[in-house]
Amino acid sequence: MTLLQGKLDVHLYESKHKERNQINAHFHYTHQILYVLDGEGECVLEEEVSELKPDSMIIIRPLTPHSIQARSKMTVLVLEFDETRLSFNYKVDLIAPVFDQSKVLRLNLFEGSEVRQLLRKMLYEQARERHDAMVGIKLLLGQFLFLLTRMQQSVYQDTNHLRAKALKDFIDANYYQLTNAEEMAAKMGVSSRYMHQIFKESYDVTAMRYVTEVRLNRVKQMLTDTELDIVSICFEVGFESLSTFYRVFKQHVGVSPLVYRNTYVKLD
Repeated sequence: MTLLQGKLDVHLYESKHKERNQINAHFHYTHQILYVLDGEGECVLEEEVSELKPDSMIIIRPLTPHSIQARSKMTVLVLEFDETRLSFNYKVDLIAPVFDQSKVLRLNLFEGSEVRQLLRKMLYEQARERHDAMVGIKLLLGQFLFLLTRMQQSVYQDTNHLRAKALKDFIDANYYQLTNAEEMAAKMGVSSRYMHQIFKESYDVTAMRYVTEVRLNRVKQMLTDTELDIVSICFEVGFESLSTFYRVFKQHVGVSPLVYRNTYVKLD
């Protein structure tokens, strides 16, 4: 029995797939969350192929084409609900962030344990068939969606940190040839505003400020450890003009490059 057939607000049921079973591309008018209990397979979701293993979770927005192929016997719990029969707060605070897009999540052991516990409780309430069972199921659905919201926020933060780390490594290796924020953002495939935002969240400075810091640290090292003239140092670390180099160096270090060299060379 599906949600539309049973006229339930929320419905949870088990779907068993035989080895090499293929469910061709189709879509639903309801929101669905599929949770893999055991077995392996793959899912095609909006033309993107994802591996399915135990603790994989498929979040499917209404009208999203999807197909599933089981490589082995596979058991899937299907949570299905009709958004129009739930409260406004559910739609805005819980459903909207969880179903911002259709996707496949891979849960860790701790997350999988929490998910299974809530799903078991929902199955228990559904099996009771009491007049107040749907109230309990809706409350559990709220807890479940809240849990997924927190999980996705964690994944989002982890992804942003990885992006920021990759950008930092790129700057460390290419500081001398970077000219502007748009160039770096293009290499990441994001906007410059978003790039600065995620970089600052991880390192407390914007990406371009970090470029300047890396250049100045290199300049100070070259001023004290080499006999290169200041003009050569300026262009070697990536400054486009001598006037900009002098202005930025004095602004951040407090003295001119020549004074810095004379001071620290004498100290050595």
